[in-house]
Amino acid sequence: MGCQFYPIRVLSIFRKFFHIFRSQRIRTFSLLFAIGLGLNLAISAYALSINSSGSYSATMPMAQTTQTFKQTSQTVAAKNNVVRVGYQKAATILNTLKNRGELEKALASSGFSVTWNEFPSGPPLLEAINSGSVDFGYTGESPPIFAQAAGTPLVYVAYDPWGPKAEAILVPKNSPIKTLADLKGKKVAFAKGSNTNYLVVKALEKAGLQYSDIKPAFLQPADARAAFEGGNVDAWAIWDPYLAVAEKAVGARTLTDATGLAPNRGYYLAAKSFVDAHPDTLKKVLEQVKKTSDWAKKNSAQVAKFLSSELGIDAAALEVAEKRRDYGVLPISNEVIATQQKIADTFYKIKLVPKQVSVKEIVWKGNS
Repeated sequence: MGCQFYPIRVLSIFRKFFHIFRSQRIRTFSLLFAIGLGLNLAISAYALSINSSGSYSATMPMAQTTQTFKQTSQTVAAKNNVVRVGYQKAATILNTLKNRGELEKALASSGFSVTWNEFPSGPPLLEAINSGSVDFGYTGESPPIFAQAAGTPLVYVAYDPWGPKAEAILVPKNSPIKTLADLKGKKVAFAKGSNTNYLVVKALEKAGLQYSDIKPAFLQPADARAAFEGGNVDAWAIWDPYLAVAEKAVGARTLTDATGLAPNRGYYLAAKSFVDAHPDTLKKVLEQVKKTSDWAKKNSAQVAKFLSSELGIDAAALEVAEKRRDYGVLPISNEVIATQQKIADTFYKIKLVPKQVSVKEIVWKGNS
């Protein structure tokens, strides 16, 4: 008798469960909605508070958040009259300028101070410009091309002739590799996006090889040196002073330098926001850089001694590096732009950068 009522009891239980579930779901949805609304109001309030200082719009789309934070960082630095310089320890001029303290003295009269930020190579330095934490810096010829292709708001403001003897592709002294063609299938270390990245590309072309014919090992100088000396890579493309050190310390053999392959110029670069807001201050910065460059050209032994203590590298090797490079802080000419454009087109052709760039579009005219 009781069995015939079983389906009715089951249906009754199910209806009670569904009613409870529906009520619980409504409460959960209400809770989540309240939390979301609260967060939205908090973000709006934060945006409004920032807007009162003139940095953000309260209706700023979320897709613009990253770019806006960059702009805010740069605006704050500009308001505080701080010039943030990015430098590499092994880059002679800016490191020497930092050590001598001349830039701080030159800018003090106009109410500007200076902060210094150290980087292992050019690409991370330009990423710092992109993030809004550096205003001015120096790199080799390739990093600004990668940065421009990635949308970094930077400007070429001057160049340093540096020279093709100051970078090379090295192999261990007892390596069986004798020619560039022997690099086929070999592991070659270099910093991705650096000046030596371009040297490798052009050297392979000269040997009739493709970029895909080697195994790139993307390593910063310190890691590349360890890999090279440890026998974990077959060759190493590197610039001075690391080049001179490898030649002297372990007898590394030069397979080729950049002569006839790459100009190996250096570039002084600045954040576009800094250039637009403080062109006169930028000129003062470049004046001090030039004075330091002129001094370094006549005092290679003193520069080598200074860098030796900074880098923990033998001064004799550093003096070799200083003597085989060129110096200068020069306006960017049409010839320089054309050469830099050729490098950019090469990287695009082999798909190392995602799009073509026009170098001349981001060249400062204030130093011409």
